[in-house]
Amino acid sequence: MDELRQIISAFQAEEVNLYGNLPQKIKRLISLAVVTALGTQNRIPEEVKRALRVGVTPEEIAEAIVQCTPYAGSARALEALDEAERTMSDQGIQLPLKSRETVTKDTRLKQGLAAQYALFGKENIDRNWQNAPPELRHIQEYLSAYCFGDFYTRSGLDLQTRELLTFCILCTLGGCEPQLKAHIGGNLQVGNDRQTLLSAVTWCIPYIGFPRTLNAISCINEVAGK
Repeated sequence: MDELRQIISAFQAEEVNLYGNLPQKIKRLISLAVVTALGTQNRIPEEVKRALRVGVTPEEIAEAIVQCTPYAGSARALEALDEAERTMSDQGIQLPLKSRETVTKDTRLKQGLAAQYALFGKENIDRNWQNAPPELRHIQEYLSAYCFGDFYTRSGLDLQTRELLTFCILCTLGGCEPQLKAHIGGNLQVGNDRQTLLSAVTWCIPYIGFPRTLNAISCINEVAGK
């Protein structure tokens, strides 16, 4: 076991960590999102401590985990958040943290649509709504109001960071390449260029392995060019 840990640690520290252009704070946020999406909640305490050491705020830690909810599911996000809060409390951080919600029941759909428009373009989102059959129109509404209205509008992380985390979450989950391609386009739209995406997926390799990494790179090449 110690030998395996040494191999993994050396690979991450001496190779993966040296590639690309990501700040350490972003790397640590990605790690939090990835271990949450994987459901490996036993890794959360150490990832929280590492994040705090490089200056990630408690609010940013919480939001990296919260961002996983509409993609990895509520159970994984809630379990990870519980672990993170226990660890932060052990580190002397005052809890509960201040609410970061910015929408109301009446505004969540409108603000969610605004976030979608910024990422994917108004014409594309309106087309999805128009082309949805009646029995599936609720899915478009849920996407706009819940996925984007309830989560992308929260304070604590900006839109660019949230979209990069979503890219990494989808890389981690695997099997959702159509959604991954859409969010690669969304990342490009908000300023996360090809090199940033390659840097992010490279950072994910020790967590998610090579098959999902190579699938993600294929998607990047298809959407962002080689």
